[in-house]
Amino acid sequence: MATLPVYRWRLAPDGFATRRQLRARGLRPGGQEVAAQLERPRRRRGPLVAFLYRVDLAKPVRPMTPARRAALAKANAARRMCPGCGRDAGYVIPLSLGTCVPCDSRSTSPRSA
Repeated sequence: MATLPVYRWRLAPDGFATRRQLRARGLRPGGQEVAAQLERPRRRRGPLVAFLYRVDLAKPVRPMTPARRAALAKANAARRMCPGCGRDAGYVIPLSLGTCVPCDSRSTSPRSA
């Protein structure tokens, strides 16, 4: 089993890119294996690792079809729907609350001292 080459932050050679960098170029990894790792030093919890892919093996991003666009719109609409009142909140409901802000403020009562 071969180990991956590890490069320090900002010192990776040309020809490698992260997923985000590939996406900015209109590319995707396209099923290729991770080619290298990039380590960014952190003070407390150890290094932050990013995976690098070869740019020459990357494939173009698949185009957005009408069916994919509709499915994405439906999923985003479901994230805005409040399970408490059933209304569209107009924003993505935080997972920490589980409901829209007005429903959450109604369910929490002030503590009596």
